[in-house]
Amino acid sequence: MIGTQRILVLWDIDRTLLYVGDIDRQVYRETFAEIVGRPSEHLPARGTGVTMPLAIRSLLLDNGVSESDVPRLVPRMVELLPHRLAAHAKDLREKGILMPGAIAALKAVHAQLDLVPTVVTGNLKPNALLKLEAFNLQVFLDPEIGGYSSDDDHRPALVAVAQQRAQAKCGTVFTRSNTVIVGDSLEDVRTGLEGGASVIGVASGKTTADELASAGADLVLDSLEDVPRLLNAITATTRGRC
Repeated sequence: MIGTQRILVLWDIDRTLLYVGDIDRQVYRETFAEIVGRPSEHLPARGTGVTMPLAIRSLLLDNGVSESDVPRLVPRMVELLPHRLAAHAKDLREKGILMPGAIAALKAVHAQLDLVPTVVTGNLKPNALLKLEAFNLQVFLDPEIGGYSSDDDHRPALVAVAQQRAQAKCGTVFTRSNTVIVGDSLEDVRTGLEGGASVIGVASGKTTADELASAGADLVLDSLEDVPRLLNAITATTRGRC
């Protein structure tokens, strides 16, 4: 880094910082049943990182809903989904788990004055906040400058959303040269490559380290447990670009 150049650190949430098991899938079940009026037989794939509106669209189509009805039903499910997850707030606290090293990593990044930590996630904003607050992780982030699928269902577009919000708040112009995503999925890598950010892959989800590297991640970590390595990775992915 040169001088006081600031770096925007965009954390993924699910399987990078925390894991809520089948709670999300139960919420999809409940929301589908309420909106469509029958049980769902097929649920969205686990750990893909796809945005919730697109997951809902697939959920509807995979369960035999007519394509002509999808544009009408998706907004209704998007509106209901956060309320359903809020009803499971206790389950989030009791059944959800933190990924190894997550707290120490978040604390360390938050403590660096030249790093600006927030989130870019496929979650709707209310769902993301419910998950973060279940573990009190929001204290290490600035959720208000994050990018959420509430903003756009095309995940790479969320990088620019977060960059613009961070610029408005911090007064720093954030581009690919000083923006880093930390995430576990191929969708996180694609988001960085297409959206305008370096990518630090974390092999804490369903995607292996080799798969993350092959997809184009700038650096890959086995977990968040080696905090000095994470901080060095954030610097390394931007050194020479600023």
